[in-house]
Amino acid sequence: MKKTTLTTLIMILFISASLPAQTPANDDYIKAMTTPNAAQRVKLLKEYLAKYAGKGTQYENFVYATLCVQNYAGKTVRETIDYGEKALALGGLDDLTKCNVLLTVSAVYSERGQNLEKAKNYASQVVQIAKANKNNKSSDATPEQWDKFIGAGYFTHGQALEKSKYLKEAVDSYINSYNILKNAQIANSLKKLGKSLYDIRFYKDAEKAFKIPVSVLKDFASYAFYAKALFKNKKKEEALKYFKLAYDKQKSGEMAFYVGIILADKAKSNPSVSQEAIRYLLDASFLSASNSKKAMELAESIFFHSDKNAKYNENVKEIQKKSKKLESLTETFNKKFGEKDEEDLSNAEKKEMDTMLEEIEAEEKAIKKLEAEQKIVLEKFNKLIEEAKQRLGLR
Repeated sequence: MKKTTLTTLIMILFISASLPAQTPANDDYIKAMTTPNAAQRVKLLKEYLAKYAGKGTQYENFVYATLCVQNYAGKTVRETIDYGEKALALGGLDDLTKCNVLLTVSAVYSERGQNLEKAKNYASQVVQIAKANKNNKSSDATPEQWDKFIGAGYFTHGQALEKSKYLKEAVDSYINSYNILKNAQIANSLKKLGKSLYDIRFYKDAEKAFKIPVSVLKDFASYAFYAKALFKNKKKEEALKYFKLAYDKQKSGEMAFYVGIILADKAKSNPSVSQEAIRYLLDASFLSASNSKKAMELAESIFFHSDKNAKYNENVKEIQKKSKKLESLTETFNKKFGEKDEEDLSNAEKKEMDTMLEEIEAEEKAIKKLEAEQKIVLEKFNKLIEEAKQRLGLR
């Protein structure tokens, strides 16, 4: 039989507290239950059923219960269900045994996606029974053992809810289970559930589901989806922290882009984060095919509009303005003096020509000076691009 997820959460707490009275059926039961070899025990219990099933023996219910919860070679899922249902139908089980059977059958139903209402009901019964027994001093188990049953009951309840597509409700059951059992398997279940909720745009519930995985698993997927859920829920500052953690785990263009756009927005009121924003955006421009162009454009915008480079855009306009003026001066000069020799000009014309040449030269020098300033700024930005390539191991 395939090992159910339930068996990783609790140890089976199943043994009868007292031996039965001496009858042939009870003798066979004692022999089976006191046999140390598990395979031999199963063989003897099945022989017991072959002899006594349906004959009203005192411990037939416990035989079914034992065969339900015990793993053995060749055991089928169908056998687990049949043994468990028969044990429950006969009744008379002590609470420990009943909880084990309920958990086992509930988990199997959920794994198969069958009888999910019954699976939920069985899991809920475990929680109720365990809670009722937890503070009962005459109970056969300790409060800690009953806590394990409560946690396991919540877990199997969450499984049944998830298979029934009650995803939001499943989150609560898994969280309740983790808070008791502190088991990483439950964190993984919440991670899987959180992704499903994010994919169907239930962002608030996805955020809730990922709170435990980010603190327990601390893996890329948990950080990334938790951050994206926070971002969708307009919690950008908190999202920023987890986008960075995700990027530290894995150099993802998507994560770099999210960090970049959040920091770019912050840079509007806090210029001190501009350089950090540019760094992440440049990383995104090389790592994210879908966001490459946007990331580069935004990085350029922040860089060339920052305080120390604010003149760059003014200079662009000034160069355009002076270039037009130079073009106009040159055109006027060529019309007036282009086809004339200097010796044919009057003194007034020579003076006008010299003035125009001085203006043309002044504009040319001014343009070259502005272009030199622009070149320095461009070289700084190109250096940042090269640093991004080196940081990412790109040629």
